[in-house]
Amino acid sequence: MRQSRSSAAFNGTVYWAWNFFGGLAVLFALWWLAIYVTTLNPAMSHFASFGPGSAFKEIGHLWSNGLIPKALQTSGARLGAGLAIAIAIGVPIGILIGRSRRFRELSNSPFQLMRMISPLSWEPIAVIVFAGWDQAIVFLIAIAAVWPVMFSTAAGLSKVDPAWFKVARNLGAKPWHVVTQIIIPAIAFDVLTGIRLALGVSWIVLVPAEFLGVTSGFGYTIEDARESLEYEKLMAMLLVIGAFGYLLDTACLALIKRYSWHK
Repeated sequence: MRQSRSSAAFNGTVYWAWNFFGGLAVLFALWWLAIYVTTLNPAMSHFASFGPGSAFKEIGHLWSNGLIPKALQTSGARLGAGLAIAIAIGVPIGILIGRSRRFRELSNSPFQLMRMISPLSWEPIAVIVFAGWDQAIVFLIAIAAVWPVMFSTAAGLSKVDPAWFKVARNLGAKPWHVVTQIIIPAIAFDVLTGIRLALGVSWIVLVPAEFLGVTSGFGYTIEDARESLEYEKLMAMLLVIGAFGYLLDTACLALIKRYSWHK
């Protein structure tokens, strides 16, 4: 029995590795082919710098000179601060939406209206309101991330059996016990799913938000590479952004599988 489980686990790992590396191989092959076909025309030879080979070589150089670690640190700090604010606001309000019909009906139209405003549309206002660009970027991330967290939390709570709350009250449970012993465990899957969605939106908003006003981070590095015509650096940073975002999403998925009672 133990041997069959080990064999199944090994086969699953091989299957995952085959799909993971096979998919990446196809992507990079198509990327190389596109650049190769483009550069067959002598007038387009400057596009050779956009190829995968140049990008991978540049990643090593950017890592050794500290540019990638610095960008990871600064962009990661802004992302973490914005997400923390979104979670701190979105989860309680989501619980309130799920528990209070009156609040849900009253808040639906203003929340939906604000949700449909592009997060980057707030950029001019954020620059005026906040003293520095770092605070403005954190605000943009928070305003982008709060909606997936809020509505996922509310949706999760709406699926909880009302009988659970009746039983808890009959047993003398305090409001805090209801929150910690019933609501939070019941909606953990939905909250973490909302955080995963919020992370994806935040990662997309972060880079363009860093194009202006700051001198560090992924967005600034990309803008600097474009201005200086360092296309190898530009493509290398795109790869790093994609890889780091993928790792963050994978971490969120692992948390969902680990702490969800749905399993």
